[in-house]
Amino acid sequence: MKSDPKKNLDQYARYSSMAFQMLVIILAGVFGGFKIDQWLHSRPVFTIILSLLAVFLSIYFVVKDILRK
Repeated sequence: MKSDPKKNLDQYARYSSMAFQMLVIILAGVFGGFKIDQWLHSRPVFTIILSLLAVFLSIYFVVKDILRK
């Protein structure tokens, strides 16, 4: 039994877009935290906090998207 190539392409596009969305959210959190730490001349407190929040936020969006289907 062969799988449908269109279905495989749709799944590839869907999961690739989710991975790209996760990457953008995490990089935005790290960059934002880094810039706040530079602005306040502080230790990397905001970088750590915002990067962790970005990871949780990206996981939330991926789970929400997977459960939607």
